Amino acid sequence: MTATLPFRDINVHASSTYYAFSSPSSPNAPTLVVDRPSGDLRLNDGKLTGGNRVSSISGILGIIKLRLDSYVIIISKSTPVGRLKGHQIYKVVSTEFLPLRERTVKDVEEETYLKYLQMQIKSGPMYFSYSFDLTNSFQRQAQCDLSQPLWQRADDRFFWNRFVCSSLIDFREGKASGRLSMTSSPHPAADAYILPIMFGMMSITNTSIKGHSLTFVLITRRSRHRAGTRYLSRGLDEEGHVSNFNETEQSIILNDSASAGLTSFAGDQGFSNGKPIGGGRDTQVLSYVQTRGSVPVFWAEVNTLHYTPRLQIRGVESATSAAKRHFDEQIRLYGENYMVNLVNQKGREMRVKDAYEQVVKILQSSPTEQQEGDRRTNERFNVIDSADKRGWYDHLHYIYFDFHNETKGLKWHRAQLLLDQLRDGLLAGGYFHGIDTPTGSIDVRRKQTAVVRTNCMDCLDRTNVVQSMLGRWTLTRQLTDLGILKAGETAQEDHTFEHLFRNIWADNADVVSRSYSGTGALKTDFTRTGNRTRAGAIQDLNNSVTRYIRNNFTDGPRQDGFDLFLGAYQPDHAAVGQGQQFLDRRPLLIQAVPYVLGFCVFFVTVSATTARLPDATVWPLRLFTLMCMGVAGYAGRFMWSFGSLYVNWPKLNTPAWAIEAYEDTLSKAYQDPIIGRLIGGRRNAGSERGSGVLEEGKKRRE
Repeated sequence: MTATLPFRDINVHASSTYYAFSSPSSPNAPTLVVDRPSGDLRLNDGKLTGGNRVSSISGILGIIKLRLDSYVIIISKSTPVGRLKGHQIYKVVSTEFLPLRERTVKDVEEETYLKYLQMQIKSGPMYFSYSFDLTNSFQRQAQCDLSQPLWQRADDRFFWNRFVCSSLIDFREGKASGRLSMTSSPHPAADAYILPIMFGMMSITNTSIKGHSLTFVLITRRSRHRAGTRYLSRGLDEEGHVSNFNETEQSIILNDSASAGLTSFAGDQGFSNGKPIGGGRDTQVLSYVQTRGSVPVFWAEVNTLHYTPRLQIRGVESATSAAKRHFDEQIRLYGENYMVNLVNQKGREMRVKDAYEQVVKILQSSPTEQQEGDRRTNERFNVIDSADKRGWYDHLHYIYFDFHNETKGLKWHRAQLLLDQLRDGLLAGGYFHGIDTPTGSIDVRRKQTAVVRTNCMDCLDRTNVVQSMLGRWTLTRQLTDLGILKAGETAQEDHTFEHLFRNIWADNADVVSRSYSGTGALKTDFTRTGNRTRAGAIQDLNNSVTRYIRNNFTDGPRQDGFDLFLGAYQPDHAAVGQGQQFLDRRPLLIQAVPYVLGFCVFFVTVSATTARLPDATVWPLRLFTLMCMGVAGYAGRFMWSFGSLYVNWPKLNTPAWAIEAYEDTLSKAYQDPIIGRLIGGRRNAGSERGSGVLEEGKKRRE
C-alpha cells in the first residue's frame, strides 16, 4: 500500500463564503474547503465555481483560532535547500494569514496576537519535505510504517506545527467540530493537505573525504514541548518536558546518486570525481544522534535588569515525578543515556549542578518497574536488550565535566578529556548504519543504542563545543569502519572537509542559540577555527550585550508568540473592543520613571555639549542641569533597585515565579521614600492595578 504524501502544488481560490485548496497536478483529488466564517472543513469532489484564484502556495501550515477570528496560515513561498536520498528538502521563506471573516474587525488585542504570531514564524527556521520525514532520525525512519501518511509517521516532539494542524487532523480522523460534526467521519483524502514542519537547523552538503564522495548532513530538531526563550523557560514542567530540548543528528550518505548534481562545498569537487564506497552502489546512511536539554529540575532565573538574574531552585524531591517522566521517555527512545553536565561547580551555577546530581541519585536509588507501554516502545526501537536485568534507571549514566575550569587560559584542547570519560559508552552505543534495498526498505546493519545528553546552563555555547567534538570523533570512527580512513587517521587530516565540518557545526550553534537566546552562539570562533581569537572575543561581547537587552526587554512578546503558535495559550472569546490583555497596568508613576530618566540624560547631554554666548547667564541653566543630574541618578537607582518592574514579562502565560517576583518588587517599591510618598494613599489601589495583567495569567493557569 502506497502512503498518501502531501501535495507539492496547491492553488488557493477564495470567495466570500469559502477558501478552496486544490492540487492542479492531481485533478482527481478532492478539494479541501474551509467555509467562511465558521471554519468548518469539508472535501468537495470536483472544483468549486465562483471563487477567484488567489495564488499558488507551497502548503498549508495550519489553522489557528484567535479571539475574534480564525486564520488559515499558508506557506506562500519556500526555497529548496538540498536533497536527502533523492527527496527535496525545502525551507519556509514566507507565510500569509487568510482571515475567515470577510470584513476584518479592528481590535488592538487581535492585531497584537497576529503580530506576535507573524514575528514568531518569521524568526524561526522551518523546514519540510513532501516525501521525506524530517522529524524522525534515520534509525526511527527504518522502523516506521511507510504505508502511513507522512504526518502520522512524524515524531510528535518535533512536529512543530502540530497544534495549528489540529483542526485538519481532527477533520481527517472524523473529530471535526461545528455544524458538520454530527455527520463527520474519517476523511483519508485530507492526508495530502497536512504537511509536517520541522523547526531547527538543516545543512545538506555534497562533499568528499580522501577522494570518496558523500553527502554530509546535520539536522537539529527543536522540540515543540516547553519551547520558549532563555530566561522565561528553564528546567522542566510537570509532564517531564525540558526547556530547549534539541535532537541533533549528524549523518553521512554514501552513493546517493539520486541527490547528485547539487552544489557542493566551495573548494570541493563534490560527487563529480568521487568513487562509490563499500564495493557497491547501494545508498548507505550512517548517522549519529545527540540531544541537549535543560537541567531536569524545577528551576528558574528571574530577570531584575542586573546582568546576572536571580537563581531560584525548588525542592529536588518535588521534581522527582516529572524527572521520571522525562527520563522514562529518553530511555525508551534512545536506550542508554550518558548525561554530560557542563555547569560550573563553583559560584551560582553550583546549586544547579547539585540539584541535577540529587535528582539522578534519587532516581537510581528507587528503581521503577517498566510499564507495558515502555516494553512495546523498546520492541519498536530495539535499543534496550530484552535480557538486560538492570534497574530501569541504571540506564542513566551521569558524567560531570567542569568545562570552564578545564579549558581556562584558552586551553580548549583539554575538552578532549571528556572523551576519556565517554569513550567506553560511545563505543558500546555505536551509531546507525542502514543500506537501501531495491524494495524501498532499509537493511539495518547496526543501531545506535545510547545517546549523549549534554547540558550547560543555557544548553547553547559549551554544549555545542562538546557536541561538535563528539560528532567529529564518531565521524572518524564511521569512516574508519568503512575503510576510508586507516587506523589512527582522523577526518581532520582532510583540511577542506575539516573547514566544512567546523563551519556547519558553528552554524548549528548560531541557529539553536538564536531561537532560544535571541543572538548567535558564543565561542563559535573556536568551533570554526579551532582557536580562540580576539575577533571572536569581541563578537562574544557583542552577543552578550545583545542577549542582555533582548532577555530583559523583548523576550516577553517572543515567549507569547511561542505560546500562541504551539497552543500553550489559546485566546478566549472576549468581547469586541475589550483589548485589555496587553495593557500596561503598572502605576503611572512607575511607568514614567524611564521616560524621566531619558529626558534628564538627554538634557544633561545637550547642556554639556552646546556652546554658549560669552555674555549668557549660565547659573539658571547650571542649576537646572544639576537638578536633572540628581533626578537622573535617582531614577536610575530606582530602576536598578526595582528592575523586575521594568522587565518585559510575557502577558499570556506569565510564570508563577515572575508573578511573585513582580509583586514582591512592587511592594518594596511602595516603601521607597520618594515614590512611596508620591503614590501615598493610592498604595492599595495602585498595587491592584500594578499586578493586574500578571494576576490574569495566574487565574488562567488555575
